[in-house]
Amino acid sequence: RFQIQRGKTDPTGYKSLGDCFRTIFQREGLLGFYKGILPPVLAETPKRAVKFFTFEQYKKLLGYVSLPPGLAFAVAGLGSGLTEAVVVNPFEVVKVTLQTNQNAFTEQPSSFVQAQQIIKTGGLGSQGLNKGLTATLGRHGVFNMVYFGFYFNVKNILPVNKDPNLEFLRKFGIGLVSGTIASIINIPFDVAKSRIQGPQPVPGEIKYRTCFKTMATVYKEEG
Repeated sequence: RFQIQRGKTDPTGYKSLGDCFRTIFQREGLLGFYKGILPPVLAETPKRAVKFFTFEQYKKLLGYVSLPPGLAFAVAGLGSGLTEAVVVNPFEVVKVTLQTNQNAFTEQPSSFVQAQQIIKTGGLGSQGLNKGLTATLGRHGVFNMVYFGFYFNVKNILPVNKDPNLEFLRKFGIGLVSGTIASIINIPFDVAKSRIQGPQPVPGEIKYRTCFKTMATVYKEEG
């Protein structure tokens, strides 16, 4: 919800995270927090399978090229993220459409009905079920590139602990920092994706059309 707000002048804006929670609960009830839960649940298994399988495949292919190991991990992560995005994007379109619907949970269509409506009005391409694909490619590509590149490089630098508890904390800490840095870097793509896939400011007019143009618009209008 925060990502589709259009600055302080947006009448549907939220003042803070707490205000957002209160408003959703008051308007849409407890189930309002679970809108769009089915698409990510359905996408999770193929998403994870594609991410890690393709990462290993790209890493093997890059073994034939004389790249430094650290760079090879980052490039393999980029490739896996781009491949993952193609699989995930249709689910994201349905999810965002459901989550931006401010009607009560019981009043909105199911995930499957919503998907059918999107296909009926926009088809399977860039105006329908694959709307915002470029932004999704950027989101997943950048995240996986930074995450895998940082994680494996730092993991190889920091010494392994013989104590299993300390070794767990070492890997957990590296994963936590990797995910945090990757999320900070890729969030502009995520905002662009939500603006493109979510409701447009003026019904019938498309303001947020392409990834980088949307980023430029958001930067110009909202900083």
